[in-house]
Amino acid sequence: MRAHRLPSAWRPLAVLALLPALAAQAQPKPPPSTFGQVVGNAVLCLDQIDNKSFYAYLLTAFGPAYKHEGGAYWFRTDAVLWGAPVTDVIVSDDTSPLVFMGVVADTTPEKLEPAIRAASGLRFGKLDYSAYPVRGSVPGSKIVYFRTKAKVYCAKYKPLPPAQTR
Repeated sequence: MRAHRLPSAWRPLAVLALLPALAAQAQPKPPPSTFGQVVGNAVLCLDQIDNKSFYAYLLTAFGPAYKHEGGAYWFRTDAVLWGAPVTDVIVSDDTSPLVFMGVVADTTPEKLEPAIRAASGLRFGKLDYSAYPVRGSVPGSKIVYFRTKAKVYCAKYKPLPPAQTR
């Protein structure tokens, strides 16, 4: 059986027809109106973290994760939290004893911490005295360096499964 091929004069037109679809894949989808409240409260440890629910929320909001590594699904976004652009949202898979949710913001921890405090009232203290200190809040969220950006996350141990009755 011989494969059907487009005439050579039509090939550029076929490529042009595919460009909008390719561009849509490369660009992150805009966030839903609930993004700031849902994701912002989760990464600040102000809400419960159910990784299955958050995965479903992110899948619906942004489409499939662009990578799955380090025990997490990574979603690309074009969102803003606390006045900082958010490039990635991270949610744990089930391979870790922790459930976690995080965001990568295109700013430094030094700039993000006062922005979070101004927006939410939540304070972060330095947990170590290294050149790149981890900052932690009372509810348990952390701000750390992620290369040249800031990562804010909440990580908790998974709850025990319900007891079996006999």
